[in-house]
Amino acid sequence: MIYELRTYIIVPGRMADIERRFSEVTLRLFRKHGMEVVGFWRTVEAGEPADELVYVLAHHDEAAREASFAGFRSDPEWVQAKAESERNGAIVARVTSKMLAPTAYSPLQ
Repeated sequence: MIYELRTYIIVPGRMADIERRFSEVTLRLFRKHGMEVVGFWRTVEAGEPADELVYVLAHHDEAAREASFAGFRSDPEWVQAKAESERNGAIVARVTSKMLAPTAYSPLQ
């Protein structure tokens, strides 16, 4: 099992839009395409929420990750939902992704 740490830098003022898209569409489509969500977090700086959304996906291996994302990105429902949610401009300014392998002593293996 490998884990993917994804960080989205959200366009200021658009956090509600990205959270709505994840809760109403994206999470269901992730499941449909075999993507396992470990969790979601909001970055907090000095006690205040920042314009960042962080989440972790679990994948069987790199090939499974590639296949899942290919199916997800080409899913007509995703293409439509993304276009509709970005009708007033981009929601995400930047995405970073890091692949993580659990250590021998990690409870997640």
